[in-house]
Amino acid sequence: MNATLAPNKPIRILVVDDHTLFRRGLTALLARDPQVVVVGDAGDAGEAQRRALELQPDLILLDNHLPGVNGVDALPALLEAAPNTRVLMLTVSEDEADLAAALRGGAAGYLLKTAEGDALISAIVRTVQGESVIAPEMTSKLVAAYRGAASQEPPTPPAPPMAAPVAEAGPLDALSPRERDILRGMAQGASNKEIAREHGIAETTVKIHVQHILRKLSVSSRVHAAVIASENGLI
Repeated sequence: MNATLAPNKPIRILVVDDHTLFRRGLTALLARDPQVVVVGDAGDAGEAQRRALELQPDLILLDNHLPGVNGVDALPALLEAAPNTRVLMLTVSEDEADLAAALRGGAAGYLLKTAEGDALISAIVRTVQGESVIAPEMTSKLVAAYRGAASQEPPTPPAPPMAAPVAEAGPLDALSPRERDILRGMAQGASNKEIAREHGIAETTVKIHVQHILRKLSVSSRVHAAVIASENGLI
């Protein structure tokens, strides 16, 4: 788990992208916000691993399309080099296979390079705080990837017939109406602050509801909760 940052200490970021101009532009963009500081950059997976080992950043912004070894394939080595680092994919790829592979490989989130500056900063902060951040445009593809993986599993043998079938409670039945509303916002990629603003409640109240939702659904991440919400027709 990522160590808790000291109050007012900027988030230390390593930028990994093979395009020099993009790295420079992204570094300049991030330099405008005091919450973050770019401590280094790299143009390929090997250099990224060396820099991660040297710098031990709080977060790595990782492109997938790198020369030699793709970003997704580099994830295990990066996380081994910097175990307390969170990795946030920042890529042009909207392919659901890339998304699924990144999350399976240990990425904490997946953003598109079309993200606005404020949204990127918000995603960085949320990721370092322990959230799993997925670009809103990718939510439906995350569900598709999840269902595709499930469909490849061997079919479950049919259960013996029951004398009187009993209807099972759905996974969302334990949630209150307010928790369902908040889960819907989570599944649409909204932050706690955005959900609080939409429903006219405090952000701390939203955080408490999110904790209750994760506990009731028996999951540990917002991503998994979003999958359950989508599978059960909440969005």
